[in-house]
Amino acid sequence: MKIDVYSDMVCPWCRIGKKNMNDAIETWTEQTGQPIEVSYHAYQLDPSLPAEGLPFGSVMEKKMGGAERLRSMQQRITEAGANVGVTFRFEKVERMPNTVLAHRITALLPQEDEATWIEAVMKAYFEDGRDIARLDVLLDIASELGLDAEEARRLLDNGEGLEDVEKDMATAQAIGISGVPFFIIDNKYALSGAYPSAQFLEAFKKIAQTG
Repeated sequence: MKIDVYSDMVCPWCRIGKKNMNDAIETWTEQTGQPIEVSYHAYQLDPSLPAEGLPFGSVMEKKMGGAERLRSMQQRITEAGANVGVTFRFEKVERMPNTVLAHRITALLPQEDEATWIEAVMKAYFEDGRDIARLDVLLDIASELGLDAEEARRLLDNGEGLEDVEKDMATAQAIGISGVPFFIIDNKYALSGAYPSAQFLEAFKKIAQTG
């Protein structure tokens, strides 16, 4: 079985959905002994952001319709995250970053390193308030994970990874993805949103039964 995940590093529900998916995969593997392969694909919530990003507060208050609505949404996300063991510290987040560089690095990595990288970038953003639009910040995260940051810099300087990101974005548009997280399971079953792990397990069971 395989899952294709479309997500963005600045999407809090993507982080929650990824945790729920991983919990379901762990349970499924324990119950059946069957592994599930996961591939991550780039999606940008706001591809119009400048490369350097914008101030988080002003962008999100405008989007949400005011500071009070933004605080309410952040509280709801923080509580939803805590319920599944994921931490959000929105008080530390100062920038709304353009994530194309982070997605390009994902595209450069071996598939087995994708999940660890994405989670590290999300943690850096949502828990530590780091500006993940900046190349130096992303390369520091790569180094902290034991990845070859200088090789990543060289590849990025050569334009590597951009075509992969653009292809993912085009595919998402072609199949009608208008929001993330979006999970395609075995090219047969789609889940859009941060569904609980039980719903992922139900989908795994249906697919296994249908062959």
